[in-house]
Amino acid sequence: MSEARPAPETVRVAAIQMNSLGEVDPNLARAGDLLADAARRGARLAVLPENFALMGAHATDKLHAAEPDGPGNDPGNNPGNNPGNNNTPIQDFLSQTAAEHGLWIAAGTIPIASPEADRVYPALCVYDDTGQRVARYDKIHLFDVGLPDSAEAYRESATFMAGSNPPMVIDSPFGRIGLSICYDLRFPELYRRLAADGAEIVVAPSAFTYTTGTAHWHILVRARAVENLVTMIAPNQAGHHASGRRTYGHSVICDPWGQVQSEARSEANEVVIADIDRTRAAKLREGFPCLTHRRLA
Repeated sequence: MSEARPAPETVRVAAIQMNSLGEVDPNLARAGDLLADAARRGARLAVLPENFALMGAHATDKLHAAEPDGPGNDPGNNPGNNPGNNNTPIQDFLSQTAAEHGLWIAAGTIPIASPEADRVYPALCVYDDTGQRVARYDKIHLFDVGLPDSAEAYRESATFMAGSNPPMVIDSPFGRIGLSICYDLRFPELYRRLAADGAEIVVAPSAFTYTTGTAHWHILVRARAVENLVTMIAPNQAGHHASGRRTYGHSVICDPWGQVQSEARSEANEVVIADIDRTRAAKLREGFPCLTHRRLA
């Protein structure tokens, strides 16, 4: 039996935690089941984690799964109107699933072809409840790091091309939504820009490593919520992947006061649900106007 939808002043949202595999098709099937569950439970906005469609055994696997930027941009590209198109299975899936369930989906990330054959854009695409794509944000901060006291190292710039897009905030029936991805969480100036542009909700689809997640995941997500008085929806990858990488899980939804409303507790696929008060950010900003007290640009 479906759970009752919340009152009009609240909106039910979902952070979709995944343990993504090394092939696209089973990941899309798994994401489809999780999104259907979120919709059945009354969610109107669902956020998928970074690399939800592919966590390959090799960094270059994403190049073979790269798609041209396409379906969801206009009704003519909707898979329902173009069933013969098989060049963009991930985007087709997202557009069709959003329309099928009447669900807004923020899907981070999709490998979108770039001008360079050996790199792709890591794109966070947002689809409305009719299946129309309403936004695309390409990750601007790439995870090129070596972890302290460890041989663990990553160089996303080897296969990803950083986005040149400005910070992005979009309108929705649930308020203004700011877009960010994973490593972006370590750059508070981005979130300040999103807040200045009117963001009330910020999504942060992620694939935090187990090492960095254990140390910093909750601190960063909660800090971005507190600093900017926004709701943070932060789904994460979880568990072991084909490459041997382990991700942290603990997908969270935080309110604008930095309180964790809901959190995943396993390293499995999981739908994290919370009802968020659409008026809370505005009330907090009025009574606790720290955003207007800034003295440094």
